[in-house]
Amino acid sequence: MEKPIIVSNKGATLDTSRRNFLKLGGVGLAVAGLSLAGCRNDNYQYVPDAAVFDLGTGDVGILNFAYALEQLESDFYTKVVNSFYSGISSSEKQLFTDIYNHEIIHRDFFKAAISAAAPTKILPTLEFKYDGVDFTSRKSILATAKALEDTGIGAYNAAGKYISNLDYLVIAGKIVSIEARHASAI
Repeated sequence: MEKPIIVSNKGATLDTSRRNFLKLGGVGLAVAGLSLAGCRNDNYQYVPDAAVFDLGTGDVGILNFAYALEQLESDFYTKVVNSFYSGISSSEKQLFTDIYNHEIIHRDFFKAAISAAAPTKILPTLEFKYDGVDFTSRKSILATAKALEDTGIGAYNAAGKYISNLDYLVIAGKIVSIEARHASAI
């Protein structure tokens, strides 16, 4: 005949005090920290990717970021005005031509400003692919233009508080108002 096994926790208590919780939590955290410390590789050397450009820090980094955005916008509008979609109205042609001219001015301003402030830190000319944009479609052009302008507005508004040079801040404020007018017109 088999003997039954009787398991009983009668008399056993679980200490659920705050002190015990913090003590056990601290022990668990210490064990986890020691485990992670043992995983560190002291011989690791960071090798930057040659295809990645360091935008820089401070105002130069912000200017390079804005320059990248203006390169994208000016490149997009160059493609739009070089081959207008079928059925475009004369007022839309004028709108896109005006926006194109503004974006070229913005791009050239940032290139000149960065060249003057930090000539060795200027972002190279970028190339863009528009695989998802149908340049023969009014709807596709307007949707992409609106997305680019809204992105520009958000970027300028977010970066403004980090610009320390007041001249750059004033110009960024003027540019963001132009970007907002572009978005409104589109």
